[in-house]
Amino acid sequence: MDNRSEVRDFLMSRRARVEPEDVGFARGGDRRVPGLRRGEAAALAGVSVEYYARLERGGIAGASEAVLDGVAKALQMDDAEREYLYRLAHQAAGTTAASRRSGKPAPVWRPSPSIQWFLDSMQSAVAMVGNGRTDLLAWNPLAAALMDEMLATSTTTPPNFARFIFLEPVARRFYPDWEAIAGINVAQLRTEAGRDPHSKPLHDLVGELSTRSDHFRTLWGRHDVWEHQSGVKRFHHHAVGDLTLHFNGLDLVGEAGVQLTVLTAEPGSADHGALQLLGSWASPAAPAAQHPEQSAPEPSIRKAGETP
Repeated sequence: MDNRSEVRDFLMSRRARVEPEDVGFARGGDRRVPGLRRGEAAALAGVSVEYYARLERGGIAGASEAVLDGVAKALQMDDAEREYLYRLAHQAAGTTAASRRSGKPAPVWRPSPSIQWFLDSMQSAVAMVGNGRTDLLAWNPLAAALMDEMLATSTTTPPNFARFIFLEPVARRFYPDWEAIAGINVAQLRTEAGRDPHSKPLHDLVGELSTRSDHFRTLWGRHDVWEHQSGVKRFHHHAVGDLTLHFNGLDLVGEAGVQLTVLTAEPGSADHGALQLLGSWASPAAPAAQHPEQSAPEPSIRKAGETP
């Protein structure tokens, strides 16, 4: 990812999103582009038009925290977008070793036995470990049941949510809110590109999806970013029907870029009952997931890193 072009495209896309009326400017009839003019953005950020233009051309190296905060506030950035802006500035300034090298890819993270025991001990919640590239790295039996179609159709190790969402037709049925899920997924990949701009596996993934999916290519061009924290997701599972689950993303201390996601349902709710039914539906296959040496595992219960 070229830093200067990314800064330029990111700032221009954020500026185009802000409606003039929302920040005290009259729209007028002579606006040739959507959103704010550069001069308006500069005034809101508290910098000169010339300096703001330099920032928007990619010259963000050396920008102070006050300037970055002013720009973020002027362009109404949320916390994820503000953090992304800071990362771009740090990379431009060369303040981290990672920003100066194109180093070889880091090895794929695999769960330690104790992490896998912990995941498998969660009987009433879906538990999955993933990374910013949206690879699925480890999971418990209930997660294997929920994501069985993704695991069964995966042609890569580890399985990848982005490939499933954009390349597998069944994903549009599995995610009733597919458009929103697709947008979030791409924004998560863009966030990861800001964290690790020289990642060859991420570049390869984005290149593949841009070639094979027009919709992905359009969403990637929006430069949206997103932090996986908490919220609600809807699913339509082929065996148990509709589920609305609450998710929370939990960082694993000492494991940079790896996050545990837990999906649960309110006790006593219809969704909780559907989740219990999903567990019952999956239970005959669970031992194979936990003891792969005893029998050949089905695709829906493979562990990350095993050969299909």
